[in-house]
Amino acid sequence: MSALIQVRDLSKVYTRGKQQVEVLHNIDLDVQQGDFLALMGPSGSGKTTLLNLMGGLDAPSGGAISVGGERIDQLGGSALAKWRASKVGFVFQFYNLMPTLSAQKNVELPLLLTKLSAGERRKRAAIALQLVGLADRASHKPTELSGGQQQRVSIARAIVSDPTLLVCDEPTGDLDRQSAEDVLTLLQALNREHGKTIVMVTHDPRAAARASRTLHLDKGTLVSAAEAAA
Repeated sequence: MSALIQVRDLSKVYTRGKQQVEVLHNIDLDVQQGDFLALMGPSGSGKTTLLNLMGGLDAPSGGAISVGGERIDQLGGSALAKWRASKVGFVFQFYNLMPTLSAQKNVELPLLLTKLSAGERRKRAAIALQLVGLADRASHKPTELSGGQQQRVSIARAIVSDPTLLVCDEPTGDLDRQSAEDVLTLLQALNREHGKTIVMVTHDPRAAARASRTLHLDKGTLVSAAEAAA
């Protein structure tokens, strides 16, 4: 069975002035359908860069990335944007919610790129909010919600289009311990009960422990747990 995500000989180089900085070196990685993968490593190890490449937010300097059998590294800008809108849900550390919009309207945002009617968008957003336990907060704006509630709204927004893949960048990094546990429990349920494939970047070993498996990056290279601990 082929993996949902296949990364082969992946490299990423950024140019800073006259200097070239290689952030990722020849990464090979498979992520199976239904996996919950945690990516760990020190700051600057390339975790977020790898996550962004798998989510189609950035383009590699070399190598190949296939998601669901599609070579996303070969897609042009508009095709890649369309692919992201239908296949990937994004959860960020700082929620990225629109402050003037209600939770319901924030969750609906990804659906504005579709041909769904306003009524169907409202219906799907309501289902997503119910799934994350916030049906009773649909009319609340972000400032009227706690940090944990805001992150759950962002997760509802990420899943409202029923994406193939969820990519989460430090989803508990700005939360208190209890809110973080609630968000991790929700992500685990989305993985186990709803079959969502999740790739999560985290610094927190307790967050990584909720994943099915953990991989470590160090200086742009995948290393074993023993090497990471050394």
